[in-house]
Amino acid sequence: MAEQHAGDQQETDPTRPAESDQQATTRPVNAVDRYFKITERGSTFAREARGGVVTFFTMAYIVVLNPIIIGGIPGQPKNADVLGNVLPLAQVAAVTALVAGVMTIVFGLVARYPFAIATGLGINSLLAVSVAPQVTWPEAMGLVVVDGIIIVLLAVTGFRTAVFNAVPDELKAAIAAGIGCFIAFIGFVDSGFVKRIPDAAHTTVPVQLGINNSIATYPTLIFAFGVLLMGVLMVRRVPGGLLIGIVITTVLSIIIQAVTGLGSSVKNPHGWSLSVPELPKSLGSAPDLSLFGDVDLFGAFTRIGVLSASVLVFALVLSNFFDAMGTMTGLGKEGGLADDKGNLPGIGKALVVEGTGAIVGGVGSASSNTVFVESASGIAEGARTGFANVITGGLFLIAMFFTPLYEIVPLEAVSPALVVVGALMIGQVRSIDFTKFEYALPAFLTIVAMPFTYSIANGIGLGFISWVVLAVAKGNRRSVHPLLWGVAIVFVLYFARGPISDLLH
Repeated sequence: MAEQHAGDQQETDPTRPAESDQQATTRPVNAVDRYFKITERGSTFAREARGGVVTFFTMAYIVVLNPIIIGGIPGQPKNADVLGNVLPLAQVAAVTALVAGVMTIVFGLVARYPFAIATGLGINSLLAVSVAPQVTWPEAMGLVVVDGIIIVLLAVTGFRTAVFNAVPDELKAAIAAGIGCFIAFIGFVDSGFVKRIPDAAHTTVPVQLGINNSIATYPTLIFAFGVLLMGVLMVRRVPGGLLIGIVITTVLSIIIQAVTGLGSSVKNPHGWSLSVPELPKSLGSAPDLSLFGDVDLFGAFTRIGVLSASVLVFALVLSNFFDAMGTMTGLGKEGGLADDKGNLPGIGKALVVEGTGAIVGGVGSASSNTVFVESASGIAEGARTGFANVITGGLFLIAMFFTPLYEIVPLEAVSPALVVVGALMIGQVRSIDFTKFEYALPAFLTIVAMPFTYSIANGIGLGFISWVVLAVAKGNRRSVHPLLWGVAIVFVLYFARGPISDLLH
């Protein structure tokens, strides 16, 4: 039924690639095709390659952003650990690209799904803000490794798969739609289309359109133009529409930067969000991978105590566990890769590899690596197999040596692709029966909480809790899977950890 649904959607959805781009033989053309099931999933090598390239460009920002979040400059307090040491920016960028490249390729080869892997933004922020000030950076990365080991054990024993399969169909559809809203919101924020109000304490409105409710900057205009351009290309069913849109908007960005000299938004509020689209002064250099292996597995338990360290590990595990589960649910449904119950075939292997990403990320001092929601952009471009991951991962490995080349692509040029993908994924709401309020409220909370709290796990937690409560109120207590009860209780404890901690002390 999954193949039939995907075929029906492809026939009626104008955003799908043109028929001329889908001509594939009924039999695999070679061993690579057979291994990745490219023809079997209705794809082609060209579509997989394009999807892999688009996924790379929509998530390559992590190589620039991760050093900003967890890295620092020696001698300065920003992101310093308990001993005042920092992770050097260039070294963090190198290991970020290395781990993303290796784990994305491994995931593609083992799980054979087009879900790219890189440093998770929630966990790296948690490390910088809450963990590193209490321990050293090697000890913090040790906690990440412990988190990954636990995640892998839960996957190997089948527990993660059981929880994955216990989620009701309506919540799976809501998770996919919520991720669509979340990824679109990321695009709006990264492009500067949506901004925080500087003096939000004196107003009830926390965010605004651009600056003073106006898209009065060139970068934001580039973003708006990119959304419309990619929308037109998708409607016209132009093969590679998202990739073409990224290339065109990047070229326009380079021209505008050359003429105006806007620079970064750090120095100029009207400037570019992260990467400044300037022609590089050099092609690249050899990466410094000296951070790889600089990890202390149990040092944090000695420094801050077993109980405190265990609480930090619990927070890491919960975030990793459900972020990945939600992301793979949404990506699988959007790509037509799930079965009629919304489950991914062979999800056990995928969850083991994803958990391994946390271990390798910790060992590499890049922070925990997980499936990236931006993979949806490659799926929208036509990727359906792990071959796309091989392309994406290869580009990450190349990026270690040619950092200046991909830094010329600004967030404003790739953010439109995230908005377009969000528009595609929100269509999953058609699977939810909103006439039944016991479905409507949990689905709604799941969808809106993801962008509003900037967390996939939070949305899943609110959905699980409300689903159980309303099922009991409706008299359908026995219809709730026991695992759903357990997970809902865990989320209640997680959300109430502040008051609970206060009571214990």
